[in-house]
Amino acid sequence: MSDLLERLRGRGWRMTAQRRVVAEVLDGDHVHLTADEVHARAVDKLPEISRATVYNTLGEMVSLGEVLEVSTDRRAKRYDPNAHRPHHHLICGQCGAIRDVHPAGNPLADLPAEERYGFTVSGVEVTYRGLCPSCAGTP
Repeated sequence: MSDLLERLRGRGWRMTAQRRVVAEVLDGDHVHLTADEVHARAVDKLPEISRATVYNTLGEMVSLGEVLEVSTDRRAKRYDPNAHRPHHHLICGQCGAIRDVHPAGNPLADLPAEERYGFTVSGVEVTYRGLCPSCAGTP
């Protein structure tokens, strides 16, 4: 069973066939699928699943805090099941590939008090941008 399925079951979330398929599609490392990509993969496993069900299920998973919604500029939102291990994202500016990265250090600690302007900072999102090896033409 996937980590996401285990987390959802642990919360007592009613596991319908449709919800299970969406969670299974999101299983894995470096998964950052759009809702349409989740739907396309879910249809392969459960042909009768509707786009609305996929969107609603993703919204519920985000509301529960079990899936992150990642916005990358003007591209479609992507869904990241790696919601419980702090990480940042490395994004290819050409093809849109996304990888989870775990750099050393604490980016919140790098923000000096005088640069917080009185804010109580509760989180940090860091996005690294560049070209993946395929787009850069390197092996």
